[in-house]
Amino acid sequence: MTSETNQTIELVRTMTGAEAAALRQSFLEARGQAVSVDASSVDHIGAQCLQVLVAAARAWRDEQKPMTIDNPTAAFCEGISRLGITMNELTVDQNAGEAA
Repeated sequence: MTSETNQTIELVRTMTGAEAAALRQSFLEARGQAVSVDASSVDHIGAQCLQVLVAAARAWRDEQKPMTIDNPTAAFCEGISRLGITMNELTVDQNAGEAA
C-alpha cells in the first residue's frame, strides 16, 4: 500500500482567463494525488478559472481522490457564488467520490 501524497496548488491574486491554462496544467501535473487548493490570496476569480476548478473537482471525484479549497478569501467565495457555484461543488472529501 502506498502513502498518499498531498499536492498544493496556490491560486494567484487575480484569477482571470489568462491564468486558466496554467491552472489547468497544475491540475494535470497533480493528477492521481490528493490536492489542496490554496485560495488565500484570491481577490478575483473569473469564469474560465472557475470552470477549471469545477472540472478538476469532477475529475478528482471520479478518481476518488480528495480535493480541498483551503483558506478561501471572501472575494473567492463571493466570486464563485456570483457565478452559481458552491464550495461543495469544488471539494471532494476524504471519502473520495462524495461531495464534501
